[in-house]
Amino acid sequence: MTKRIRRTAAIAVAGLLATVTACSGSSSSPPGFAGRHLAAGRGAHGADSGGGVFTLLAAGGILPHSPLIDRAADDTDGQGYDFRPMLKGAARAVSGADLAICHMETVYGQQGGPYTGAPSFKSPPELATALRAIGFDSCSTASDHSLDDGSQGIGRTLDALDEAGVAHAGSARSAVEASRPTLLVAGKGKGAAKVAHLAYTQGTAGIPMPAGRPWAVGLIDKAQIVADARKAREAGADVVVVSLHWGTEWQDAPDDVQHTLGRELTASGTGGRPDIDLILGTGAHVPQAYEKVNGTWIVYGAGNQIAGPTADREGVQDPRAGESSMGRFTFAPPVEPGRRWAVTKAEFVPQWFDPEAGRIVGLAPTASAGAGARGARLRGIHDRIGRVVLSRGAAQDGLVEGR
Repeated sequence: MTKRIRRTAAIAVAGLLATVTACSGSSSSPPGFAGRHLAAGRGAHGADSGGGVFTLLAAGGILPHSPLIDRAADDTDGQGYDFRPMLKGAARAVSGADLAICHMETVYGQQGGPYTGAPSFKSPPELATALRAIGFDSCSTASDHSLDDGSQGIGRTLDALDEAGVAHAGSARSAVEASRPTLLVAGKGKGAAKVAHLAYTQGTAGIPMPAGRPWAVGLIDKAQIVADARKAREAGADVVVVSLHWGTEWQDAPDDVQHTLGRELTASGTGGRPDIDLILGTGAHVPQAYEKVNGTWIVYGAGNQIAGPTADREGVQDPRAGESSMGRFTFAPPVEPGRRWAVTKAEFVPQWFDPEAGRIVGLAPTASAGAGARGARLRGIHDRIGRVVLSRGAAQDGLVEGR
């Protein structure tokens, strides 16, 4: 595979749409913890959630190849790097959710560079500020590129995310940090939900763990994931969300490992309550199906939220590299104490990263795509993503397209 608290949704979106040069504040939250405390828990469509109900949105991989780094520099006229214009197309959906999770697939280089794209990534740390600006609360950081610049790369990445106010899960600067679940808060007061975010990768592209730091990156291991989920529950988590960097690159269908691990993880429970409430997959670089397994939703693959032109295993540039979906799930509190929080609505939001413009494009329903060649192209991308996402019968379990 190629290698923490924000302002209210209304402020975040209005500020970003009004100007892509507005600065975002830093957070004083301790590493590994973040919460979003809105005065009126605003949901994905701008309505008050209330009653403990919250929406969680998860997006695909952030994979800034060299052309994207150059574009971010161009968007500041060479005076640094600004990824906010690039991400702006996702801002309304991301900031509209009560909690939003990204997948930060690469590590950050030193301030001022040098920065590199594939095959060994070192991204500008200004990317963390952009993620915060459009509304992400937490990012998974476990991927096959987590060790592209050793432990120092992990340290710079997590330091930058902390400074920007974005939580993180999947890599760590210390054994203590690695052992502590990332806890986020959706809502406020007695109705608030504590959400644990855990993250793991199936490999690190053959790069060994740094000497004396076997905990630097979370690796996929069923027993460890279940143990961590139970530990998060003991720490007070109402909802446990697991991000997994897995799957076979450029394959629309989830592979056997994804199927088997997905079934096993969703079947694990304690005291009649599932240990894991949602699985969010990335890693294949193309959209994959959503499926409800053992009563728990799995997003096998969200695709790339942003990525440069990318070649498949045969060296052919694959246009699907810019296709993705964002999963949005509405959770409601249990009827009885100690039971699971239920997903009352499941949605997918298709989007496309236009490599020529260097911008995220939201894909409205096909009738709104417009006329001409571009409209036809957008309709084709929209429809293909929908077919893949729904290919394992998710529509029968209630998955619908969101805006």
